[in-house]
Amino acid sequence: MSMLNVGRRTRPDGDIDAPANDTLSILGGRGLLQPEPLLFELGGWDKTGVDLAEPAEDGSDLGDLVRTEPIGLAGLSEPETLRHYVRLSQKNHAIDLALYPLGSCTMKHNPRLNEKMARLAGFGDIHPLQPVSTIQGALELMDSLAHWLKTLTGMPAVAMTPKAGAHGELCGLLAIRAAHEARGDARKRVLVPTSAHGTNPATAAFVGYAVEEIAQTVDGRVDLADLEAKLGPDVAAIMVTNPNTCGLFERDIVEIARLTHAAGAYFYCDGANFNAIVGRVRPADLGVDAMHINLHKTFSTPHGGGGPGAGPVVLSDALAPFAPAPWVVHGDGGLALIEHVEGTQAFGRLSAFHGQMGMYVRALSYMMSHGADGLRQVAEDAVLNANYIKARLSGVMTAAFEGPCMHEALFDDAWLEGTGVTTLDFAKAMIDEGFHPMTMYFPLVVHGAMLIEPTETESKAELDRFCDVLAALAAAATGGEAERFKAAPVQAPLRRLDETLAARKPKLRWTPEAA
Repeated sequence: MSMLNVGRRTRPDGDIDAPANDTLSILGGRGLLQPEPLLFELGGWDKTGVDLAEPAEDGSDLGDLVRTEPIGLAGLSEPETLRHYVRLSQKNHAIDLALYPLGSCTMKHNPRLNEKMARLAGFGDIHPLQPVSTIQGALELMDSLAHWLKTLTGMPAVAMTPKAGAHGELCGLLAIRAAHEARGDARKRVLVPTSAHGTNPATAAFVGYAVEEIAQTVDGRVDLADLEAKLGPDVAAIMVTNPNTCGLFERDIVEIARLTHAAGAYFYCDGANFNAIVGRVRPADLGVDAMHINLHKTFSTPHGGGGPGAGPVVLSDALAPFAPAPWVVHGDGGLALIEHVEGTQAFGRLSAFHGQMGMYVRALSYMMSHGADGLRQVAEDAVLNANYIKARLSGVMTAAFEGPCMHEALFDDAWLEGTGVTTLDFAKAMIDEGFHPMTMYFPLVVHGAMLIEPTETESKAELDRFCDVLAALAAAATGGEAERFKAAPVQAPLRRLDETLAARKPKLRWTPEAA
């Protein structure tokens, strides 16, 4: 492939196809990409970006609290500050640059219309402590979004305040615990399949449950026999990700729900992969009691880097009375947020205020732009794109499981056996070709896993470009070019790091080098 660096001469400093006597610029620039020190290394400590005359009189009322030492921030002008952050942004990969194939993350395009709506003054500038009479539009939007979520899932209630998927899991399990305690039946165990998201067992343990693993069948789904053997009177809930982290729909999910309910337990469904079934399947019809919905995944709103996020939780009739406060209610004076509704036993609050308004606006904009039929097509196109990638690459890479997948295609590293190239090496080589690596080594049940999720927002041309690159890399890996992969990436601003050391001994605070 012409876009690959296969067989080209690589200089020790990492540049490709450069004359032997060529060097980097004296400051390390590469073409129009500038090197970028840390902010603290850019500006001096004895200057500021503004020049103000000394005041004739001291008007401060801080008394002995006036600072006597330097503030400890670099003195930069506005252009210097702006350039610093723009240069940093150019070193990041983003969904606005190319396909972002992280599996189980749904990094889809975020329409700019959503951003425009979220910045409207009535949404972007409101404060959670404003009088309710002044935020009727915002409450109406929250109420409308809740209606969409309940309609799409078939569930009668939704808790809007959870801030992300794991926060939603916490909400669902706290509601489940409250429901058990209300009937005097406190339970101790939660069952979690091996194919679940890692936050599932972590959240259950955080709530105080003992976590027990459910085995997986050879075709990547919940082992019903193992589930039935482990269900008992002390099981509070089962947590199943569906579609699961192997990119597969749990075909026995109705039976899983029946067995769970027969044991007096509740069925928590991890809805992080709702993007694959939205508009096609209603979780309530599958027997689900609680499910979080990542608005920042299924409904396009941006995520990553720690937020922002939103993970509302839909609840069945059995769990609805225990949903956290507050509720949006309709009254004679309009909409209101209240802490108690007759007949409910809220387990408390999950957040100080009412959730992520910006995420609510973006998600509802996405829903209303697509409509019911458009949301159904979202799921259909996401599944189609993933299966296209699986079909195109299965000839050169090994699919972890046979048959069609859902929203993400999962490969293992069996095809790399004997090449000297690992999953990590292969992923690092993708960086040199302009693609962010797929999810690596997850799910844990697949050796050397490579999990690819294209989402519905990618065109066939982009999928072909991606598949062409991976196919050519695969040919290089199996063709004896292991050393090239061990050196990758060579074109990135930073070379390969010691990731184990970085995880175990991260440098979280900048300190100046000793003179």
